[in-house]
Amino acid sequence: MSLQLLVLSANEVEAFIPELARLRIEVFREFPYLYQGSLEYERRYLEKFLHLPQSTLIVVQDDGRVVGASTALPLSQAEAEFQEPFRQAGLEPAEWYYFGESVLERPYRGRGLGVEFFRQREARARALGYANTTFCAVLRPADHPRRPADYRPLDAFWERQGYRKRPDLLAHFSWQDLDEAQESLKPMVFWVKNFR
Repeated sequence: MSLQLLVLSANEVEAFIPELARLRIEVFREFPYLYQGSLEYERRYLEKFLHLPQSTLIVVQDDGRVVGASTALPLSQAEAEFQEPFRQAGLEPAEWYYFGESVLERPYRGRGLGVEFFRQREARARALGYANTTFCAVLRPADHPRRPADYRPLDAFWERQGYRKRPDLLAHFSWQDLDEAQESLKPMVFWVKNFR
């Protein structure tokens, strides 16, 4: 495999939007997200990176085909649903750099790309002057009917990257699960890291 990791500037994002939209829908259909997804929503979501110069969008290509991606942006520029738990906890969203998704096609997992996504996004956060980084993950019950028997939560991996779970920072975000007729709110818990 000839893997190439690209850190895109805002003006380079547009050419990758169709492939990134496909990848996000493909990966987020898996447990625990179970995301129905639509190309129209994905296009709108990804287009915002065209207008956010402090954002980060990382792409992994294998022989020119997009097989992985990761995003980040100032929390103050993320959706209000993700800022509100910080405000309620007395934390200023402007002091945090928010990591969006990290998505990889199955054959590329377990090869260190997830670690590299964290490394690249943290380097960008530091370069922009942030001392705090955060991301959130959906909470699903242990007995969820779509939970695969071999599912392993990523908590231990995130802890190895220096993050700690903050159960007091809880957001609710809406999307349509694969087996839902319409969108519903999903609880999402934040993980945080401080560089100082």
